[in-house]
Amino acid sequence: MGTTELGAFLRAHREALPPAAVGLPGGNRRRTPGLRRAELATLAGVSVDYLTRLEQGRDRSPSAQVLAALAETLGLSRDERIHLHRLAKSSGGGACDGAGAARARTVRPTVRALLDRLEPTPALVANRPGDLLTWTAGFARLAGPAGLLEADPPNLVRYTFTDPRAPDAHPDWDAVADERAAALRAAAALGDPHAALLAEELTITAGARFRDRFESSAALPTRTGVERWAHPEAGVLRLAYESLELPDPEEHRLVVYLPADETTAAALDRLTDHHPAAR
Repeated sequence: MGTTELGAFLRAHREALPPAAVGLPGGNRRRTPGLRRAELATLAGVSVDYLTRLEQGRDRSPSAQVLAALAETLGLSRDERIHLHRLAKSSGGGACDGAGAARARTVRPTVRALLDRLEPTPALVANRPGDLLTWTAGFARLAGPAGLLEADPPNLVRYTFTDPRAPDAHPDWDAVADERAAALRAAAALGDPHAALLAEELTITAGARFRDRFESSAALPTRTGVERWAHPEAGVLRLAYESLELPDPEEHRLVVYLPADETTAAALDRLTDHHPAAR
């Protein structure tokens, strides 16, 4: 992308946003039907001079907070927020995805063998930013229909905050979102650069519902509890989970889901019978 693509994108959306959409009077003396630059700057909490530099391509490194404020004021859709984030990365000279050195996305053979022994129990191994590294067929039966495993790699935090199917998959979405944000903040606070970049990305693409949780989640996430999952075949499942740290320099964790009641246990057994090879 050229250095002015970010500015052109912002200007196009500013000029396409009717003043009435943000509670401003329209009037007949406007040169364009959209917002004036000063109006957008005021609503987003940035200076007019800074917004001018962004639109003209003279500032190539806006912060995640500035981009999030502009995205919210402009009412950008999820896809538009993702595109804005990628434009900002491209304009700043960085890669659209990744964080410097590639992170290992493999597990030891013994860990994989352990998961095989856990079948048909839903279980997964994740790294600190929430990337799923491997999982059991039982977890694929649970999470596959919700779309969690479609990304490469799947990521628990990104899915929770950006996939429109996540609130349906998690009937207690607010509680799950709190936990995911807390886990990502804990990882970023310990200096994980991949977690920090994911937090920056979600500040833009997911907006306030991620940012507010991330900024307020100074406490550590819980490592055990009960989650409800809504499955298209099995209905609502109550799953007790345990999260265990593995002895690994990358600080991988094993998460195992067990039925929290007899109804859930029976439903998981039926899923196993109907889909024996889900992985």
